[in-house]
Amino acid sequence: MKALILNGSLEKRPESTSGRISRYFAERLEQSGFQTEIFTLADSGIPLFDTALTKTPLTVERMCQLFLEADIHFWLAPLYHGSIPGVMKNCLDWLEVTANHYQPYLTDKTVGLVCWADGLQAMQGINTMDAVAKSLRAWPLPFSIPIIRSALFDPEDPAKISSLYSAKFDQMIGIATTKRIGKI
Repeated sequence: MKALILNGSLEKRPESTSGRISRYFAERLEQSGFQTEIFTLADSGIPLFDTALTKTPLTVERMCQLFLEADIHFWLAPLYHGSIPGVMKNCLDWLEVTANHYQPYLTDKTVGLVCWADGLQAMQGINTMDAVAKSLRAWPLPFSIPIIRSALFDPEDPAKISSLYSAKFDQMIGIATTKRIGKI
C-alpha cells in the first residue's frame, strides 16, 4: 500500500514545522508497512496552473502520478491569512489534467487533513482542504487535526511532537490505514 504526504508549505528548512510533521507521518506509516512518499511543494517545481498549455509540464505529470498511485493521502498545511497557501491550491488545481481518466481527479482516495496556525483558526484551513478534496471526488477522513502551533511541540524537548498531537496523529493514521474509527 502507498501513502502520500502532501507538504503544502513553502518551508525548506528540515526542522520546519511542516518538515517535522511530514517526517512524523512518514515514520509512522512506514512502521505500519506503507510505502511512503513526501511531496514537498517547496521542492516540486509546480508551475502556475495554466489551461492554455498544450503540453502538461513534466513536474505536473510526476505529481499526478504520485497522487493517483497513492492509496491514502495526508494533506498538511499552515494557515496563511485565513486559508491554505495558494501554492497548495495551485498544485491541487493541476489535477484537472486527469479529468479525462477513467477515474478522474482523486476518485475514492482517502485523505487526512492537518492544518496549523499560531492562533485558533486552523479549522479554516481544514474546511478549505475538505471542500477541495470533496470536489476532487476524494473522501476526507471524519477526523481532522487543526493544530494550535504553540502546543505542537513538547515543552521539555522542542524537537519532539507533543504527546497531545502525536496521539492525534497516530489516531488519524490508524483511521486512515484501517478504515475504522476507534481507540488505538
